[in-house]
Amino acid sequence: MIKFFRSIRKKFLSQGRTGKYFQYAIGEIILVVIGILIALQINNWNDGRKDRIVEKEYLNSLVTDLNEDINKISFALNGNVKLVEGLEALLDLI
Repeated sequence: MIKFFRSIRKKFLSQGRTGKYFQYAIGEIILVVIGILIALQINNWNDGRKDRIVEKEYLNSLVTDLNEDINKISFALNGNVKLVEGLEALLDLI
């Protein structure tokens, strides 16, 4: 592909058609810029996809931790309720 573009460039310059050469050069620059922009867009899309995967992992971890905390709080609350009931029974005896 590079040989093809090189031959076009040499042909324009050897024929003395600098105007056509500049049009060709500008077109080639525009194609390169478009290619770079497409590559950047694909890279941004891929980074966003990876970020969403990490975000889902964090959210799942957060839900798991919250469920564990709820279970621990429920266990502590039940223990405290039994302790209060025992203390009330002890007060009744006194």
